Amino acid sequence: MNNEKGRTGWQSKKLVGLLLAAILAIALTAAGCSSAKPATSSQDSKGTDAKSTDTKSTDAKSTDDSSSKGSSNGGPVTIDFWFPWGGDYQKDFKANVVDVFEKQNPNIKVKMTFVDTTGQTQSSDKLLTAIAGGNPPDVALFDRFLIGSWAAKGSLTDLTAHVSASGISPDDYYKGVWAEAVYKDKVYALPWGTDNRGMFYNKTLMKEAGFDPNKPPQTLQELDQMAEKIFKKGSNNKYSQIGFIPWMNQGFFYTQAWNWGGKWEDSSHNLTPNDPQNVKALAWMAGYSKKYDISNLTSFSDAMGQTGMNPFWTGKVGFVFDGNWILNDLAKYKLNFEWGVAPMPAAEGNKSVTWAGGWSYVIPKGSKHEKEAWDFIKFVAHKEGTLLWAKRPNAGNDITAMPAVNDELKLADNANLKVFLDLMPTAFTRPVSPAGSFLWNETMRVQDLAIHGKGDAQALLDEVKKNVDAELAKQSN
Repeated sequence: MNNEKGRTGWQSKKLVGLLLAAILAIALTAAGCSSAKPATSSQDSKGTDAKSTDTKSTDAKSTDDSSSKGSSNGGPVTIDFWFPWGGDYQKDFKANVVDVFEKQNPNIKVKMTFVDTTGQTQSSDKLLTAIAGGNPPDVALFDRFLIGSWAAKGSLTDLTAHVSASGISPDDYYKGVWAEAVYKDKVYALPWGTDNRGMFYNKTLMKEAGFDPNKPPQTLQELDQMAEKIFKKGSNNKYSQIGFIPWMNQGFFYTQAWNWGGKWEDSSHNLTPNDPQNVKALAWMAGYSKKYDISNLTSFSDAMGQTGMNPFWTGKVGFVFDGNWILNDLAKYKLNFEWGVAPMPAAEGNKSVTWAGGWSYVIPKGSKHEKEAWDFIKFVAHKEGTLLWAKRPNAGNDITAMPAVNDELKLADNANLKVFLDLMPTAFTRPVSPAGSFLWNETMRVQDLAIHGKGDAQALLDEVKKNVDAELAKQSN
């Protein structure tokens, strides 16, 4: 998910030297919401170290010429699988998926290794260094949003031939989700897990403001009108409750641009950050900061952060744009207000939309056991492994990347989750581009400038377009 690492915070993971220098820049970019971390993976926490856990007691050494028949000494092949998720993920994934895979494939063993991401990104310097040094893991759990950037640098293995031979079809996955795994018509990953965004609304505050609590706003203009009636200040002139803050939680500029009918790339895949509707979206966001006073809004957000809760669950927020994963919070809190969830309103004349993020499995370039690695990701990221993971007892409100699996699990029987499921077939995904991460960072930069009154929306986005084009030119050289 996202630009915040593991969804923490509410505002919101040649010569060796030459290769490493060329690709390390990607690692320091924010990865955008790629969420879809499972409910039990302690999404706001990291593992404390990078210890490896071999799923069997034998530590078979990897060899360049090993095959599915075993290693050079006749024993099973060990593949090294790196993942960045802390909490219970390692234990749960081994028990529910890896153990089953190893039983069905006795010639392959899986060594699970926790390797953290860098700073507040979803990218990993350690993984880039391993690839550049010619000693990468065989498989990595990988933010789909980064595929374009890493594939462009030659850091990922082209899986197109494997996919074609396996019978796996793009139609097995949601359209937008599959698109994120493809760069220049070549497949570099198999999608695994996804998420999207909707609007959570406080029925109690709506009713107190004189609105029908069962009729949430359908357009952004209606949202503006309802939100205005919900804002309330206390005796200290600080907000005691707010109607809506466009940039709270998942209300990034990226999100709002789509809600305004904007686009981030044209039909030729040229990046279009200064699309006219994107400009309107950024100006609208800046309008909230001016009308309701950015310092007062920030003070409210800071106070909410002190609670340790998602601001919406405090009961003091009228409307917020957020992801299906926050439904997992319901197991932790006893709420004292009524609420609902609906698609995000769009600007008048536009349809409600959403955008999806999520994860994938990749084979880093230079894997010593490509065939065995493919056997593993084909298992875990296609129907059998996806179903095994989704059926674990503590799966919460996860959405898988495969419509057939979601149907088999009858996820749509959950009325709140159904809102998100219904949006998945048409969900946007961020452009698959060598400059995708750079663009995300630029949008966050100008969002901050705009809401603090430090630039005109048009001028800021013209600057973003200039910077992105320069970044692409630099990368092509």
